Amino acid sequence: MDQGVNGFVSRTRTGDWEHALISGNGRQGALVYGTGPEMRVTLSHERLFLPTLPPIDPPETARILPELRALLHEGEFRRAAERVMEVAVEQDPGYADLRWVDPLIGAGTLTYTHGTAPEGYERSCDFTTGLVTQEWPGVLRQEVFVSRARDVVVIRLLGDVSGTLALAPVGGEPPAPVAYATQVAPDRLELRAEFSRQGGVTGYTVECRVHTEDGRLRAGGGVLEVRGAREVTILARTVVHPAPAEPCPLDRIVPDAARLLRDHAAIHGDLSGRVRLRLGGRDARPRSEDLLARGGPELVEAVFAAARYAIVSSVGELPPTLQGVWSGTFRPPWQSGYTLDGNLQAAVAGLLVTGTPELLLPVFDLLERLLPDFRDNARRLYGCRGILVPAHVSTHGRHNHFHPTWCLTFWTAGAAWLSRLYYDYYDHTGDLGFLRERALPFMTEAAEFYEDFLDEHGNFAPSYSPENAPSGGDAQACVNATMDIAAVRDLLRNLVRAHGESSLDARRWQALRDRLSAYRIAPTGELSEWAPPPGLTLEDDHAHRHASHLYPFWYDTGEAADPALRAAGAEAVRRRLEWWRGAESDEMAFGLVQLGLAAANLGMAAEASQALDLLVTRYWRANMVSTHNRDAIFNVDVCGGVPALVAAMLVRSEGDRLDLLPACPWPSGEVRGLRARHGVVVERLTWSPEGVEAVLAGAASRRLTVTTPRTRR
Repeated sequence: MDQGVNGFVSRTRTGDWEHALISGNGRQGALVYGTGPEMRVTLSHERLFLPTLPPIDPPETARILPELRALLHEGEFRRAAERVMEVAVEQDPGYADLRWVDPLIGAGTLTYTHGTAPEGYERSCDFTTGLVTQEWPGVLRQEVFVSRARDVVVIRLLGDVSGTLALAPVGGEPPAPVAYATQVAPDRLELRAEFSRQGGVTGYTVECRVHTEDGRLRAGGGVLEVRGAREVTILARTVVHPAPAEPCPLDRIVPDAARLLRDHAAIHGDLSGRVRLRLGGRDARPRSEDLLARGGPELVEAVFAAARYAIVSSVGELPPTLQGVWSGTFRPPWQSGYTLDGNLQAAVAGLLVTGTPELLLPVFDLLERLLPDFRDNARRLYGCRGILVPAHVSTHGRHNHFHPTWCLTFWTAGAAWLSRLYYDYYDHTGDLGFLRERALPFMTEAAEFYEDFLDEHGNFAPSYSPENAPSGGDAQACVNATMDIAAVRDLLRNLVRAHGESSLDARRWQALRDRLSAYRIAPTGELSEWAPPPGLTLEDDHAHRHASHLYPFWYDTGEAADPALRAAGAEAVRRRLEWWRGAESDEMAFGLVQLGLAAANLGMAAEASQALDLLVTRYWRANMVSTHNRDAIFNVDVCGGVPALVAAMLVRSEGDRLDLLPACPWPSGEVRGLRARHGVVVERLTWSPEGVEAVLAGAASRRLTVTTPRTRR
């Protein structure tokens, strides 16, 4: 098998950072773009969250929980959400306005301006090395990559390098005052920022060291002038203050771009090359504009590779934000934090199955750092032990973001859902130390919350199905959202499995699982988004971007073994997908990932294929980075979701069973390196109308039942 798509070329010139090419090592990011006579590199850092609003205590609504439950059971959903706001504002007037998390901002933009305005333009990205280029052919070429080996952005200019270099903050007005100072010397540019509000980050410095052996560098007028050079190398770095560790000074790094690229590519290439997919693509580096116009299997193959590249490049010590590790603004949508009611889960969904489990560890590092805040949320909001995870976090984990419409204090499924990531890491790697030391403690605290929170009838009250409201209702508040039931059922099942079914701990968690409300199948046959207790009527609204009620079919929850529930899940997929095919469904692409995963795990090849086709044709630009809406909002959620969906269509792993091609729509193809549960590696899977061939490897000897489409007939 050849390597398949390993990059792309493009002729799209842009002055907008959202259309830039991306390179990153997880800690530092570079957005590479240009227009007119300019070539720009906007720099960013994974920890560069601008302190805007100080965190405040979560509202003490535990004291009004009986009142809230009474209102909800009476159908007074809006009133219940308003009551939370009243208590919150009475406790702290800061709740009068919607409070957001601290935003991820861009550090600064290094602009090279050529002395003329050359004709023609081309840019490219190499997924195997992380090298991005832009050039005026025959005149000047710019190469950029972000070294994993040395944690530095390397920029090389080749050709007629005559012009100016300038370093400045990103454009726009920051939401909180920032004091900037710049310095220019013959061999360096520096931008220093100090924040007015003290938080975790007090400011940052961007330093660029400039080196040339065949030209002249002269500082003046706030810019660095370059004359008569054929090659200039720039080493750039953003240091956030206070820095977790003192970085190696730039002047101690030899500015040998070729050597730095070799050292970086060895690390990056290992991560990016662990999985390879071939669906008939003809070109290893196709033109992205042509791919997007044609569609088809070749586009799926290219998007799969581009998506993995983006996520690999945006995982460092922290997981990817909504925008990965990149930002070119002071005011990113939703502050570009970590949105835990679906976005982050989508962004990291493909890490295990595509063979990069180590890239999931930063998620757990982030969650465990925020545990004290999660415990405080549980205690103050509901008087419960354990942990309560809010929908939005960045620099803290306090439950500060909610509103009568977006009544997010009523969403309690977060810790249960994130517990699935912990269990999946163990289930794929077999790491017993991780299970004992990290997974079980988090899962146990999550379960203890529900042990206290469920009412005497096993109801979730309050409850919330992310961002959807019952049809005809006046609020998103509810009782017994299906997601709550499903996520907690899954958490408790995994605790039973982890402890061993005969243990005292297992019996404790099984007893709690038995208390949970049952799912509801609507009269029209689909799994309902709500399962209200007697006396309440909550009708489904299928015209919605989320598909949270399909949680039972995203993972190996065991729910698909029930034929009635399986049929109801399949009907729910069809109903929600019908809306997605319409013109009005243009936002929040990761909802299609949710639909596609459910379809794939239910063996619905046509529906999974439709979801994937909508994803790859609607939500990608010529820079091969996904968007949140159709051609709007730079956002990496789908970069994690597409590889996860393609993998689910090719391999399904549950217990001691491995299903090959459970929902495959392509008549032929090949994939190498997919990972299944229990350490099983699909070293090679090839299929065609003539048959299926697979080579499997495992970390340990075990009995495994393997099926193919032919054996499942």
